[in-house]
Amino acid sequence: MLSCYDLGHVFEENGLTFFAGVPDSTFKNWMKFLADGHGLTNVIASNECEATAIVSGYHLATEKLGVVYMQNSGLGKIVNPHTSLLSKEVYSIPAIYMIGWRGEPGKTDEPQHKMIGRIMIPLLDTLEIPYQVLPDKIEGASEVIRKAKEQAEKNKSPSVIIIKKGTLKEYISKNVIKTNYEMSRDDAIKTIVDRLDEKEIIVSTTGKTSRELFEYREKLGQRHGKDFLTVGSMGCASSIALGIALQKPNKPIYIFDGDGAAIMQMGTFATIGSKKPKNLQHILFDNQTYDSTGGQPTVSSTVNFAQIALACGYNFSQTAKTKKELIYSMEEMKKNTGPNLLIVKVNKGARKDLGRPTTTPIENKEEFIKELYR
Repeated sequence: MLSCYDLGHVFEENGLTFFAGVPDSTFKNWMKFLADGHGLTNVIASNECEATAIVSGYHLATEKLGVVYMQNSGLGKIVNPHTSLLSKEVYSIPAIYMIGWRGEPGKTDEPQHKMIGRIMIPLLDTLEIPYQVLPDKIEGASEVIRKAKEQAEKNKSPSVIIIKKGTLKEYISKNVIKTNYEMSRDDAIKTIVDRLDEKEIIVSTTGKTSRELFEYREKLGQRHGKDFLTVGSMGCASSIALGIALQKPNKPIYIFDGDGAAIMQMGTFATIGSKKPKNLQHILFDNQTYDSTGGQPTVSSTVNFAQIALACGYNFSQTAKTKKELIYSMEEMKKNTGPNLLIVKVNKGARKDLGRPTTTPIENKEEFIKELYR
């Protein structure tokens, strides 16, 4: 396996010191390394499209190459800026795309990664982007990075370095993000679910939030049809919920969101505020990290979600930091006509024995649709 120190040294040797992107669990150790600095600049972007534009700006200001890091799910998101900004047929901006290969054919992975994992290489070919897989030995890695930079500079357009799971050695971070709230996200979810009746529909965001909700329903012996578990499409849970709320105005619709997901698609706040669905309750669990990809920091510590929601047209917005505040805020939220936002400050991390849904996404969808028509 390749040491993050060695990889950092190779990047630096090649003049690649500016990084921007969205974390991926495939190279979570590299993200920890970047967070510690080591002479490298790291901009945590809200989404991959933004990261690509940031790196483009970096090149325009310095004529140097920047590195955009992403999970391969983000490759779909950057098709637009790649083809209409960085392409040699438009502004011809060289860069390196560092892509984690989730859903690699022949490897066990989650359903949401299977298709993009299978089509990633054909998609890169279609986009006419040269690519190489990073080896797990320093000698080969050095050659791959040198060649990727050479290709990008020669073609005056991006090239790709693909990172497979298990390529990088474990890295122990020196700057661990600490949270000191009363509740975990799991605690908060249980507190909320315990105070819902038989009417509410929940659309829960990508990752551990949906997993915790599923397990608590199992523990209570409740049906899962009330919950749409958004296993992929990070940041889209609030938009899915909006689409449902507008068509089912007599059903109370709850969003279980996360800070990283909300930041990724923050424009949805404006859309929700403009449509003003009276039956929509937006609950945002804020632990200041991308929990499902390794606990890398989000930028939520500098974001005032409550003010953003009100400025976008929400009718109510409140923040809860304790269980007592959460219970009180839920009651206050229910008194107000939607759309409403409740931010719940929770600790980072999850139970080590946290499982995954035992139903498939299609089974979840079909049961959910039946519930909507009850």
